[in-house]
Amino acid sequence: MANLIICSVLVTGSSCGIGLELLKTFVNKRNPPEHVFAACRNPEIIQELKSLTSKHSNLVIVKMDVTDKASIEDAYSAVKETLKGHGLNLQINNAGIAIFHSANETTAEDMMRVYETNTVGPMLVTQTFAPLLKKAAQENPKEVMSCSKAAVIHTSSSLGSLESTTHLYPDALIEYRCSKTGLNMLTRCQAEAYKTDGIIAVAFEPGWVQTDMGGAKAPLKLHESVGGGGGGIMKVFDTLTEKHNGMFLDYKGLTLPW
Repeated sequence: MANLIICSVLVTGSSCGIGLELLKTFVNKRNPPEHVFAACRNPEIIQELKSLTSKHSNLVIVKMDVTDKASIEDAYSAVKETLKGHGLNLQINNAGIAIFHSANETTAEDMMRVYETNTVGPMLVTQTFAPLLKKAAQENPKEVMSCSKAAVIHTSSSLGSLESTTHLYPDALIEYRCSKTGLNMLTRCQAEAYKTDGIIAVAFEPGWVQTDMGGAKAPLKLHESVGGGGGGIMKVFDTLTEKHNGMFLDYKGLTLPW
């Protein structure tokens, strides 16, 4: 399945960090997608996105707040219009936030805020864009299930693993950890819900990466996680098939415990 040709991809949370690195990698591929949609809350203030669009005609910026259903629906209309009757092959739910609280410090408001972005957001985006994903699968009925047919990728974290509760920050990032556990279950549920439509759903752990969220002490650089040089997440995307539907993988393609 190496070197898949993906005609269209949508990346949420694309204004910085992993999302922005994914965009750069897609548009600079030897065989780039015809349409790369950069979805973020405030695109008008992101100069790097504006610079990218001036260099790559296939990059389209879409305003989207994943916690606002009306905003997601507006983004869907914009993407649908650009695709002109074609489907969306790959949707990457990457938008996320974190709060560094312990179990005793967190509040209901903090928990709900993180959960709304990290778990409910991906659910709403996938529900809204499902018709375009189904359309893409229908356009390639003989192709095996893959990222070039129709796929939903969730950026998750090993910190949400129930089997690895002592792995880093055992009593911190409570809101974030719980939201990613919920996202992992959402992945399993969507994998079952959409497989008859030819769509796969996979949860990805990008590793501890040097981003605004991950911090400067993180061991991985962005290009090592995403894989602009031919490895990382992008390489694993090329290998995904029906057998990976509903799985939890890391940036090297290794299976992680739930």
